[in-house]
Parts: sequence; structure tokens; C-alpha cells
Amino acid sequence: MNNANTHNHKVYNDNTASYIHPLVKYGKRLFDLVFSISLILLLIPLLPLLALAIKMDSAGPIFYRQIRLGRSKEGHNGTFSIIKFRTMRTDAEADGVALLATQYDPRITRAGRFLRKTRLDETPQLINVLKGEMSVIGPRPERPELSSEIEKNRPFFSERTYDVLPGLTGLAQINQSYQGSVNNIDEKLAYDHAYSLAISQPLSWIKTDLMIVFRTVLTVIKCNG
Repeated sequence: MNNANTHNHKVYNDNTASYIHPLVKYGKRLFDLVFSISLILLLIPLLPLLALAIKMDSAGPIFYRQIRLGRSKEGHNGTFSIIKFRTMRTDAEADGVALLATQYDPRITRAGRFLRKTRLDETPQLINVLKGEMSVIGPRPERPELSSEIEKNRPFFSERTYDVLPGLTGLAQINQSYQGSVNNIDEKLAYDHAYSLAISQPLSWIKTDLMIVFRTVLTVIKCNG
């Protein structure tokens, strides 16, 4: 058996003890399925236009795949291949070194800036949600190599996804821009842990997720992602 594949596709036992209330666990999954299918159907007319804009703006593929950390459980982090609309040039990391995006990053294409501002670059991740690799709402999925560096100075960084699937949007995402999440890791970490506490009980989960959905819709409408 290929050890790399075993590492990249860990399967966790959902029967192990969890701090998340059972109603929250199954309620989130039901919401993920209904929301993802509904949004995909709603966006079908728009997706070809976004794909055309990406192709006309720069050479390269429409979609971008990258390994990200998923849910952590029992001291291990699962990984999966995230799907996004490409927002950077294809030579963005030509030397193979992982680099964080900056506010005026020259690697980001014109179409990419629009996609990031509206968060539409995240919409292909609905496939990851349907596959159970992500949730609609949860901590931002991080790259393993970057997470390892952050963990050296912030030992509890990996705990932000303990038994929690990463999300398309979340408490940190609606309170921080792309640049903000890079510059203020401590604040990001606080938001992610606060979300973990919120989903431990059904009522706080419903209130928190409804607020996040509402704020995310406003972000997309105002293009201030």
C-alpha cells in the first residue's frame, strides 16, 4: 500500500467520543448537503461565465487543486485535495516554495481579484462539501506546510479543526479578509476556537451558523471579501 496515499486519505471512526452534540453533527451534514446542491443549481448559469473570464485573463487551467488539512482527530490531521477557481498565474510558486498571498500580490490575476473579493473562487469547493471533506461553515482549510510552520509558535493551531471539518466560510472568514487572516494568526485562531465552542450545543450552533451565513451573503454582495 502506498504510504503517501494512506497519509493523505485518513479515515476516522465517527463513533469515537466527540464534544459536538449529536444533533449538531447530523444537522450540519444535512445543511451541507441541502445548501451545496441548492447553490450549485443556482450558480449553473454563472459558472461558465466565470470559467471564460479566467481563461481570457491568463493562460492556464480554470480550476486549481491543492492539498489542504481537513478534520483533525486522535492526534492526526486528515488531508484532501481542495478545488478552487484559479486566481493566480500558473507560475505563482514556480520554485516550489509555499507562499502566502499579500494584499497587492502581483501573482493574482485581474479575474482572480474579482473572484477573491466576491468569494466566488471558493464555489468549486461545494464538491468537497458534498464529498464530506469540508463543511459549508468551519475553519479555513490550511496548507500542511504552512500549518507546520505556524504550529511551531502556536502549539494549539492544529486543535482548531479537532473533530471539525474546514469550511467554505466561517467565523474567522467573515471577520477577517484574506490579508487579515495572514497578518493576524492569533485573532484567526481565537475565532476558530470560538466556533468550536459554539457548535458544542444545538442552540448556540443554530444562532452562530445563521449569523455566519447572513454575514457571508453580505460579503459577497458588497464584494469586500
